[in-house]
Amino acid sequence: MAQDAIHPALADRIPASDETGIPRLLAIMAALRDKHTGCPWDIEQTFATIAPYTIEEAHEVADAITREAWDELPGELGDLLLQVVFHAQMADEAGLFDFSDVVASVSDKMVTRHPHIFGDESRDKSAEQQVRDWEAIKAKERAAKAEKGVLEGVALGLPALMRAVKLQNRAARVGFDWPGPEQVLEKIQEECTELVEARASTDHAHLTEEFGDLLFVMANLARHLDIDPEAALRDANAKFTRRFQSIEAALAAQGRRPEDSDLAEMDALWDEAKAAERSAP
Repeated sequence: MAQDAIHPALADRIPASDETGIPRLLAIMAALRDKHTGCPWDIEQTFATIAPYTIEEAHEVADAITREAWDELPGELGDLLLQVVFHAQMADEAGLFDFSDVVASVSDKMVTRHPHIFGDESRDKSAEQQVRDWEAIKAKERAAKAEKGVLEGVALGLPALMRAVKLQNRAARVGFDWPGPEQVLEKIQEECTELVEARASTDHAHLTEEFGDLLFVMANLARHLDIDPEAALRDANAKFTRRFQSIEAALAAQGRRPEDSDLAEMDALWDEAKAAERSAP
């Protein structure tokens, strides 16, 4: 937005539009949150109400990267940055911290966690060793924060599948883990049996519990197979979308829609789409 589009009353508070750095964004956010002249919606927000938007914006960044939509990525990263600025502004108003504290915190963390770059440790080690060193440093940080339990510090707000893997990784560090994927596969069979048994009852809460147990073990299998379950499920979602869109396209060529078809026909079209994908170079 051009600088001359800003209301004269705010012009002296907002840096010029050709100053595209962080100070301009911080000033805009402060103006939006001004209790007397700001935006009513922005003023009403809290950490809790903004948190879902923060998660959503992070996913939209990942989506743009997955689609290699490089022209969209600056905007998506900007939206994610705005979330950080929004939280920092609310914290500043509450006297908790400000944006400079956020920057200082992550800067200090990066220096501390990279002693092979900023300290006197050797840089001559594998990426795997660097990951192990990173985890060791994080463990010391947790100890300094008086996190007594092995599972403390795994964020509650993470996507459930991602959090399951992180919880399992933490437990595995102290030896609470199956030896290999074979034992996990056996556990999956056991959980499937329990899910079938729960389905035969009228206790929906128990059925939900057993379904959750199965998902949790599936996440553990992904960990043992060195698979990112979030990425695998995203790929599965994309594959389902492609094949269903092929069904829609095939029906549209006949002047029809999915609701004009039936399961048998759509299943056959699905198989055709599947075969076409597998035969493609």
